[in-house]
Amino acid sequence: MSSTSLPLRALQPAPARGARPLRGVSPGSARSILLTLLGEFVMPQGRPVWTSTLLQVLTGVGVAEKSARQAIARAAAAGWITSHREGRRACWALTPRGRQLIDDGAQRVLSMSQDSFRWDGRWLVLFVTLPESHRHVRLKLYRALSWAGFGNPTAGLWVSPHCERIDEARRIIEGMKLSQLTFSFVGPSLDFGATDRDLVDRSWDLEEVASRYQDLVDRFARLRPQSGDSVLFTHVQLVNAWQRMPFIDPGLPAALLPPRWTGRHAAARLESLRNEWRDAAHRRWNELVEVLPSR
Repeated sequence: MSSTSLPLRALQPAPARGARPLRGVSPGSARSILLTLLGEFVMPQGRPVWTSTLLQVLTGVGVAEKSARQAIARAAAAGWITSHREGRRACWALTPRGRQLIDDGAQRVLSMSQDSFRWDGRWLVLFVTLPESHRHVRLKLYRALSWAGFGNPTAGLWVSPHCERIDEARRIIEGMKLSQLTFSFVGPSLDFGATDRDLVDRSWDLEEVASRYQDLVDRFARLRPQSGDSVLFTHVQLVNAWQRMPFIDPGLPAALLPPRWTGRHAAARLESLRNEWRDAAHRRWNELVEVLPSR
């Protein structure tokens, strides 16, 4: 690995104290980095990529080759990518399902650096009661709702100020066959009981979120990758780390953010660094794609 790139384990955002630990999310895993490569390079160019190219970059940022091969195989099994062969060489292209997955994720990530949306005071509320027979879906549900910007202030209760994400919430609940175990509501909080600020404090640790953003900025802003593998690997690490932030940053409106909130500014700084390294990283990627693997 280039001396200007960072070990991925150093970039793993810790779970916010106000939420349950993200067990099983595997930040910086082979799967998440593969999705970064597919979204950052393969999808925009619309051209297939050799297995050897994916392996070279995955191992270049610290993924073990066995894990890298497993990630590719699992992505194919999930229907995200499909292959064709030239002799013993395999080439991979995104499927419509894979493109949709990446496009949905990109929209969520881009929202992190945009101005706060105008909030009308309403909450999207889910109450999901999972019996022991559904224990196997707990983590999957947690990951999906966290990614969608929901907080979990108390057992079974999920809240989000993003009422425009009703369809996304419906897809999550129906996709996991939890409709009969879920109560859903939209509306404002009342003038007794916990306030909106209390609800935010119990659902998310925004100080921790801001700290994670600043940590990423501090780590990457000091780097000076120049060209070749150095800039490619550093760029991949930055994009991958940034793409994981929606798991802990709900993207709250200004009305619910603390004074002098720095998270959105930090996200914009990460976007600026991404743009700064993008052209050189893509040039190196294109060079690697052109290399015909040995049979």
